[in-house]
Amino acid sequence: MKSAKYIAPFAFAVLALSPAAFARSRNEGNLSLNETARVGSTKLQPGNYKVEWKQGAGDAVKIDVLKHGKPVATVDGKLKEMARPSAYDSVTTKPLSDNTKAVEEIEFDNRKEALVIGG
Repeated sequence: MKSAKYIAPFAFAVLALSPAAFARSRNEGNLSLNETARVGSTKLQPGNYKVEWKQGAGDAVKIDVLKHGKPVATVDGKLKEMARPSAYDSVTTKPLSDNTKAVEEIEFDNRKEALVIGG
């Protein structure tokens, strides 16, 4: 009976901490655009977006960009492993011939993974 006295608080702690441990998916991050940019063929307006990706074969991923929980762009990409974690969320863009920009890479705060769009 004494063991039940110690097991019950332990079991409660494990159950209480479980939602916190799984609250943040490792396959998501934030994207903040200061100017209009394309992700694939979709033009995104400046603002904050959530990025989620699903692992494919090897380092290939399917990337979804969401605004207010709804998908606004989907594109293929590649997951890139960096030497050290990024110090902050950042976006690398490249100029296009039609005077717009395209998102080329997304790095996430305190993570070693980066997404290369179309990569």
